[in-house]
Amino acid sequence: MLEILILAAGEGKRMNSSRPKVLQPVGGRAMISHLLDSALALGPDRVRIVVGAGAEQVRAALPGFDGEFVIQSERLGTGHAAQQALPQIDAQARVLILPGDMPLIRAQTLKSLLASPADLALLSFVADDPTGYGRILRDENGQVTAIREQRDASEAERAVREVNSGVMCARAGDWRTWLERVRPDNAQGEYYLTDCIGLAVADGRSVEAVVATDADELLGANDRRQLAGLEQVYQNRARGELLDAGVTLPDPDSVHIRGRVVCERDVVIDRGAILEGEVHLGEGAIVGPGCIVRDSTLAAGTRVEPYCVLEGVRTTGACSVGPFARLRPGTELAEGVKIGNFVEVKKARFEPGAKASHLSYVGDAVVGERANLGAGTITCNYDGVNKHLTDIGAEAFIGSNTALVAPVKIGERATIGAGSVIGRDAPADRLSLTRAPQRTIEGWQRPRRKD
Repeated sequence: MLEILILAAGEGKRMNSSRPKVLQPVGGRAMISHLLDSALALGPDRVRIVVGAGAEQVRAALPGFDGEFVIQSERLGTGHAAQQALPQIDAQARVLILPGDMPLIRAQTLKSLLASPADLALLSFVADDPTGYGRILRDENGQVTAIREQRDASEAERAVREVNSGVMCARAGDWRTWLERVRPDNAQGEYYLTDCIGLAVADGRSVEAVVATDADELLGANDRRQLAGLEQVYQNRARGELLDAGVTLPDPDSVHIRGRVVCERDVVIDRGAILEGEVHLGEGAIVGPGCIVRDSTLAAGTRVEPYCVLEGVRTTGACSVGPFARLRPGTELAEGVKIGNFVEVKKARFEPGAKASHLSYVGDAVVGERANLGAGTITCNYDGVNKHLTDIGAEAFIGSNTALVAPVKIGERATIGAGSVIGRDAPADRLSLTRAPQRTIEGWQRPRRKD
């Protein structure tokens, strides 16, 4: 039986934020969300999260979490935090304890720890700069004897570069026994979970420190500078995974991934692009320079020209967007659709071959196959209270500078004269327009400036 205990009660004062530390974002998602993905990949019987400061915020940030939240009303250290949850766990269950601010750790690394036969196993790593970490102390035979927190370490102990990650595993009954003997005899006046190492050694129990091969996985963050460091590591990892998947990144360092991004072969993501939320790019899709793609699915062959913003968009075939287009939630584009420069689309479906090539707003609409919207076409979908639908039939031709006042239906192959305001249904195969007769005023003179 495997239980996972995530310690997420820290306030994170050095973040200077109204959000709890574990909710600070890395790669567009809360640190604890990344950690949960790795924890759940282990198939645990139960996951418990110890929360304190900002408990309701943590709950709200994890709406799909089906484990248990445990409250640490007084923050008296990591040992005290673990004690809040351990009484509820079967004594024979193995309990994997994880710090909540460790977003980069992989499930495979956690599996290597769980493979240890030791009574108490912990993950360590060799730090270039061990400042702030508890030092792993070993005897002359290389056996772990204790963990010394920096504030309590001697000068010689501070020189040790092997440090504790905070990830540890032992049976629940053992944790309870050791924690009952832990005392807050340290500079912080707190109950340290790491004191269990020395107690286990004193009891003659086996203790193993499994040294992680990738120290970056075990990095945490206590302030904004460290958070920025985590972000850099995350971005490098995410970009590397895209490259391995067959994606072309002409300027990798300029591309930012802020969510879950899945790309098929031969996708091209150009300089300065930002991908946010849940994004799926089909084979051969191209995202041009400076684009933002958020929570969207782009079919194979879709081409997004430079400096477009897409949010909540779905393309179902190869089509063209931009440059300088804005597609808002509910936009659906079929095969052969063209959305051109300075076009805004919201909650609208474009059928195969439909076009809005420039300078238009299309909202709450259906645009039929091969329909063409001229420059300056606007669907007037909002009456001040409600939104209404504009239905444009197949092969309709909408002249430039036309306002379609919804609810309205434009028939198949209908033509709308340029400059019209259409507030009634336009029949199929006919020309509809609203246009005042042109007049020339004889004898009119331009106004002149008075001296």
